Formats: sequence, structure tokens, C-alpha cells
Amino acid sequence: IVHNNHIVYDGYISPSNNLKFSDIPTGIDGIFTVPTAGLAQIIFFLGFVELTWLPASQYDGDYGIGYFGGDIFNPEEKARKLNAELNNGRAAMMGIIGNMVAEKITGQTMYEQYAAGHFNPFKDGEGVLFN
Repeated sequence: IVHNNHIVYDGYISPSNNLKFSDIPTGIDGIFTVPTAGLAQIIFFLGFVELTWLPASQYDGDYGIGYFGGDIFNPEEKARKLNAELNNGRAAMMGIIGNMVAEKITGQTMYEQYAAGHFNPFKDGEGVLFN
């Protein structure tokens, strides 16, 4: 989201390949520009966090670290908040997938769609499918 809004970090993402952060294109296609070693580092780090810090042994989502530093003792309130957290995560995943699909249909990133006033890929004639 940061890179799609044209906020670019100074410096190199890969000094050995002479690849700067500003050389990475915006949108979903930018992932294919990142060197394989960089993607492997990201996947390794995420796997390390998943396996060591937050192992998926608690399927209810309660890892015992509390709610903003405090614990919830009422089981009904705790269940309601855990369900709300799961549903918010699902909604966020659907939103990201929707943005990726819209980007592929229109050929524009989310930022470019908003800047152009292109909010409906099916009716304004600017989408890839309707040119």
C-alpha cells in the first residue's frame, strides 16, 4: 500500500543487482521484480515467526497475550472479541484480493484508479476488458 501510493524508500533493495526501491513497479507485478533471494528472506522470516513466536497451536486465536495488555476474564466477551478479530482479518483478506483483481482487470493500481476517478471497472469503459 505504501509503494502503491508512490511513497518510495531511498536506497537499494538489492545493491548487488543495482536495484533501487524506486525501480520496483507499483502494483501486484512489482513482486516479480524483487530478486529471488529477497523473496526467500521474506518467506524465511515469516516462517520463522509462525513456527517460533506464534505457533498455530491455539485454533481459537487466544495466545494468552491479552487484549492491549489486559486479559479478558468474561468468556462470552472473550469469544465475541476473538470472533470479531477473525472476521476483521477475513474482511481485510477479501479487500486485498478485490484490489488485486481490480488491478488485473483495469490495468491500473488502486492509487491510479482513485486518481483517475475510475471506480467501476465494468461501466466506465477504461478497463482492460472493455477497451
